[in-house]
Amino acid sequence: MTPAKGADQETAPRFSVRLAVVVLALMIIAPLVISGAVNLYQFRKAYKNKVSSELSVMIERHSLTVDSFIDDRLSDIRVIAREHPIERLRQPNFLRLVLNVMREEYHGAFVDLGLVSSDGIQVAYAGPFNLQMADYSAAPWFHEAMISENFISDVFAGLRGSPHFIVATQRKVGDEIFVVKATIDFEAFNALVENLRIGNAGFAFIFNREGDFQTSPRFEVALNRPPYVDLLEGRIRSDRITVLEGEDVLRRRSIFTIAPLKQGQWFLCYQQETSDAFAALRHVQEFAIVVLIIVSLAAIFMGYVISRNLAQRIALAHHDRNMMAHQVIETGRLASIGELAAGIAHEINNPVAIMVQEAGWIEDLLGEDEPASDSNLEEIGRAVGQIRTQGDRCKEITYKLLSFARKTDPTVREVNLNDIVDEVIGLTSQKTRYANVLIETELSPDLPTIQASPSELQQVLLNLVNNAIDAIERPGGVVTVATRPAGDEVVLEVRDTGKGIPEANLARIFDPFFTTKPVGQGTGLGLSICYGIVEKMGGRITVESEIEKGTTFTVFLPREAPAGVGNAESDLEEEGS
Repeated sequence: MTPAKGADQETAPRFSVRLAVVVLALMIIAPLVISGAVNLYQFRKAYKNKVSSELSVMIERHSLTVDSFIDDRLSDIRVIAREHPIERLRQPNFLRLVLNVMREEYHGAFVDLGLVSSDGIQVAYAGPFNLQMADYSAAPWFHEAMISENFISDVFAGLRGSPHFIVATQRKVGDEIFVVKATIDFEAFNALVENLRIGNAGFAFIFNREGDFQTSPRFEVALNRPPYVDLLEGRIRSDRITVLEGEDVLRRRSIFTIAPLKQGQWFLCYQQETSDAFAALRHVQEFAIVVLIIVSLAAIFMGYVISRNLAQRIALAHHDRNMMAHQVIETGRLASIGELAAGIAHEINNPVAIMVQEAGWIEDLLGEDEPASDSNLEEIGRAVGQIRTQGDRCKEITYKLLSFARKTDPTVREVNLNDIVDEVIGLTSQKTRYANVLIETELSPDLPTIQASPSELQQVLLNLVNNAIDAIERPGGVVTVATRPAGDEVVLEVRDTGKGIPEANLARIFDPFFTTKPVGQGTGLGLSICYGIVEKMGGRITVESEIEKGTTFTVFLPREAPAGVGNAESDLEEEGS
C-alpha cells in the first residue's frame, strides 16, 4: 500500500495515554537509571580506592611516627650511655637529674632510668619505683639486651606489675658490659596509637608476632580470627602495608589496614566498620536515589502531560482523517450518482411518456359527445390503471436512487451481503442495458450475515460493478457477482469479461487518482475508496487480471467488525479517553 493510500485509508490505532506515559517515562528514566548505576558504580569503585589509599597513607605516616618515637627514645638512651662516664651513670642522683630533663623534654614519655650490670643487678636507678638493686638476671628482655647492642622490648608487666616496655643499649667498660635502660610510659605510647581515629568506629592498636597486644584496642578484637591469624601464620604478606575487607568479631563488615612496625616485629592495625568508612558514599547514594525519584516523578508527570496532549492531538487528527475519508467516500458516491443519473433519467422517461399518452387518451375520451358511455368509462379506467402502474414504476426507480444518494451512514449493523448485491444490480440495470452487458449473480443461499455499514458496502459494490461494466468494450460481455462463505469471512467476487488490466498497472490500481480511463470519464477515486472502506472493515481486497480475458476483484470481509470501527463522530471522545 502506498503512503498516500495508507494515510487516508488505514484504521487509526487506538492510542493509550497510560501506555504512552509508561513508555515515555521508561525512555526518560531508563537512561537515567543506567547512567546513574554506571556512574555510581564508578564512583563507588573510585571512592573505595580513595578510602583504601587514604588509609594506607595514614597508616604509613602513623607507623613512621610510632617507629620514630621508639627509635628516638632509643637514640636518647644511646646518647646518655655514650656521653657520660660509667662512674657518673652509677650515681642515682645523676640519673635522676637526667631523667627529669628527659621527662620535661619529651612530655613524660620516660618513666625511669637504670644501669644494669652484666650479672643482671640494677646498680643505679632513678624513677618512681623502688627498684634499686633489682635483679633482672632471669628477665627475657635482659638476655636479649645482652645479646643485641640496642634493644626494644615488647610490652610486659614485669616487676612493677603494670604494662610498659623497655629501650636499652649496651655500654662496655673494659671486659665488662653494662646495660643502660629506660622504661617508656605506656599511657603516652598507647595515646599515640589511640589518637589514630577516623569516623565514629575506627580505632588502632599494636600487636606483636606472638599475637600479644602492645596497646589497648578501644573495642573487642580477636587476633585468632582472620585477617589477623592469616597475617601471623604467614598467609598474608607482613612486609608491606595491607588493606583488607572482612568481618570483625561481631561479624560486621569491616576494613583492616595493617602496617609493619619495629622491623616487622610489631604490627600497627587500623580497624573500621565498612558502613562507617563509607558513610560519605552512603550519603551520596541516598542523595542520588532521592534525585532519581524526584526526576522519575517529574518524568512521569511530564510524560502524562505530554502523552495526554499527544493523545488528544492524535485523536483529533484521527477524527479529521476519518471525516476527510468520509468526504472522499461521499465525493465518490456523488460521482457514481452522476454516472447513474443519465441512465435513470432515460428509464424514468419511458413510463412518463406512457403516462402522458394515457392522459391524452383520457382527454380525448372526455371530449366526445358521450364521454360517460360504458366503453369510454372502461377505457378511461384502463388508462388510469396504466398511469398508476407507470407511476409506481417511477416511484421504485426514484426510491432506489434516493436510497443510494442519501448521506453515507458508517454505523455498523448486521447486514446480508446478498441484499446489498440485489440493490446495487437494480441501480445499474439501465447502464447494463445501454452497454449491452449481462449481469449474472452467483449468490450463496446460506451466506451468513456480517457486521458492517450497509451504505459503505453499497459504495464498494457499485464502484466494482461500474468498473466491470466500463471494462467491457464489446457488446455481449458478462459481469458476474458472486458471494460465498469462507470460514470466519464472507467473500464477494466481481468478475468481468473485459479487456483486462496490464500487469504494470496492477501495483497502482488502488492508488488515489490513478485511472486508465480517458480524461473526463473517471476520477481515479473509485478503487481507492473501495480499498479504504474494506481496510477499515478489517477485510482485504485483491485483484487478478489477464489481458483480453477479464478481471476479478475479490473482497474478503470478516463476519465480526474489528474493534474501533463504528461511528466516526464518536472517535474523538474514544481516542481521548
